[in-house]
Amino acid sequence: MSSRTHYRICSLCEACCGLEIRTEGPQVVSIRGAEHDVFSRGFICPKGASLKDLHEDPDRLRTPLIKRDGQFVEATWDEAFAEIERRLLPVLREHGPDSVAAVAGNPSAHKISLLAYFPRLVKALGTRNIFSASTLDQMPKQLSSGLMFGHWLSIPVPDIERCDWLLILGANPMVSNGSLWTVPDYRGKAKAMRARGGRITVIDPRRNETAAAADEHVFIKPGGDVFLLLGMVNTLFSEGLVRPGRLAEHLNGLEALRAAVQGFTPEKMASGCGIAADIQRRLARELAAAKAGAVYGRIGTCTQRHGTLNSWLVDVLNVLSGHLDAPGGMMFPKAAAFAANTAGKPGSGKGVSTGRRHSRVSGAPEVFGELPITLLAEEIESTGEGQVRALISLAANPVLSAPNGARLSRALDQLDFMLSLDIYLNETSRHADVILPGLSPLEDMHYDMAFPQLSFRNHARFSEPVFERPEGQPEEWETLLRLAALVEGRGVNVDVKALDDAAIAADVKRFAGDQADGVMRALGEQRGPERLIDLALRSGPYGDRFGLKPEGISLAKIKAAPGGIDLGALQPRIPELLRTPSGRIELAPPLLLDELAQLTMPEASNGLLLIGRRDMRSGNSWMHNLPVLAKGPQRCTLLIHPDEAAKRHLTDGTMARLTTATGSIVVPVSLCTDMGPGVVSLPHGWGHDLPGARLQLAAQRPGANMNALLAEGLRDPLSGNAVLSGVPVEVCAI
Repeated sequence: MSSRTHYRICSLCEACCGLEIRTEGPQVVSIRGAEHDVFSRGFICPKGASLKDLHEDPDRLRTPLIKRDGQFVEATWDEAFAEIERRLLPVLREHGPDSVAAVAGNPSAHKISLLAYFPRLVKALGTRNIFSASTLDQMPKQLSSGLMFGHWLSIPVPDIERCDWLLILGANPMVSNGSLWTVPDYRGKAKAMRARGGRITVIDPRRNETAAAADEHVFIKPGGDVFLLLGMVNTLFSEGLVRPGRLAEHLNGLEALRAAVQGFTPEKMASGCGIAADIQRRLARELAAAKAGAVYGRIGTCTQRHGTLNSWLVDVLNVLSGHLDAPGGMMFPKAAAFAANTAGKPGSGKGVSTGRRHSRVSGAPEVFGELPITLLAEEIESTGEGQVRALISLAANPVLSAPNGARLSRALDQLDFMLSLDIYLNETSRHADVILPGLSPLEDMHYDMAFPQLSFRNHARFSEPVFERPEGQPEEWETLLRLAALVEGRGVNVDVKALDDAAIAADVKRFAGDQADGVMRALGEQRGPERLIDLALRSGPYGDRFGLKPEGISLAKIKAAPGGIDLGALQPRIPELLRTPSGRIELAPPLLLDELAQLTMPEASNGLLLIGRRDMRSGNSWMHNLPVLAKGPQRCTLLIHPDEAAKRHLTDGTMARLTTATGSIVVPVSLCTDMGPGVVSLPHGWGHDLPGARLQLAAQRPGANMNALLAEGLRDPLSGNAVLSGVPVEVCAI
């Protein structure tokens, strides 16, 4: 068998590392970091190496499944589509488009076929009931960024290679290599930053891996970030440290903000965050004095009651201290393709709005076109007009990833029909009537749509499939176009090529107008996502404009550049980036000021507060089924400080019962002096002991589902994001 070496972008987490994969015939022989990759430069984490295990996993679905008499049986693609037509279309005809809900999991963000084409299916459905993992993770940051800068994905990231003072809240990039910040090898970049005299401070209820390698760690009460941030903002105003620099002429609402935070002194905020007033003031002064400073907050700041306020105040601090849109501070990437903040008229736009519709049962507002995923169960259970009776699930496992999965599991069994597009029969897809499998990542080409918009450095990269896709297996974009045609009433025997031509023609018309025919000819014989990528690249900020800028980039040029094309360090983008109606940064959006006016101090608690944690080897639940990631010590354990454990007669390795009003679970104990006072921690995505799932390796060490303890009614009222952190919990020995 011949040996070949392939370049591949890893699609398993936000770091998006370049890989060098060696194969012999149909077998993967080795996977290592690609030294020639212009972005990750040889870095690799254990997830990259697990692509071999994922490709070869015997549990990975390779053929459609149809449920017959309660059991899944293998079927052809035509049989599966016939079953979808037979079961789904009557629901749509009888009950209307809102009777079908759509939910997308975060793996869909890592495949352009899914991210670019699932919206076409949703549009064809016409449903208002759209859900995704974003409301378990990042929606507060997207909302605050939209309100301040005019677009949901205009999210600034730390310019770490030029930074000299970095404050990190609720994040663990040593493990994640960034979240809403694509930064492979954070460890190496942080080490280099400190070597040149930079300083890193981490604020977290746990002395996590990032804190352990930082200059300073400060414990904070779970859920107390808003009080720390307000104390720091108040300090900048009260001590005359507000110096926005060149951004001053681009700000709206500075005086309204000053008035709104006047009463939130560090002394008053100390009890809410558990951080002394003098430390709050010192951090604010250090930020103001830094030559190139940045404040970065991530998932721990989002998954709490005041997630949107937290996300807003993080950027307020960066603006007021003069570190937003400045080298070494928090800067905005300029993606080569698919970024709305590089298209249209620069400097102003329509901005964003929320609440264009509300959920039927709870009345929660729509945000970014979505409803909170924690409402899905009640929308299925509650009878009446608009009741969800069918579900299309794309690479999602909310039974494990969303609060009170037991309720959602029961609700899914009430559906008239459920379709899953997934590579596994997991805790959610086991409820489906039809499962359509996707390709292995190694059988699919790859271009990141989302993550160059969040990257520490501008770049453009593409990777071809390592292996040919199996004969008869459609590409995922083809499946989604075929489903869209089906729900539009065009039947199952459609010309997918014609559907693809029609879809891209509309995109080309918007870009090229009267020159559309010429652009279509220039795109040649490319199909599906490759044609979409080429159009986006060539019409983007670095593009060749179809010959008008010969030095510009195209998909062909990127394919000819192994390891991608480096597009340079981040550069200032304000005011060009702004898409607010005013053409300014909105420092004091009324929606946020109204919420701030209702802020109250938390009640004192002598109990324990539960927080989550991230592990490099288990970013998603299905990763627990891959040998290279599942090996090693048990990771689903309860971290608790020895002093707190002693009070409850717990010792290392013993079992503890955790109880809330929502549920109860049993987990092994790990004593850990890195835990803050009154705080315990569990990882996310476990609980592989439910009947009907086919995750054989994961089931050997199923772990306990933290989300079984969490109430689906706990949400950030502005973004709808679930509250996953700072929840009171009782812990006792068993």
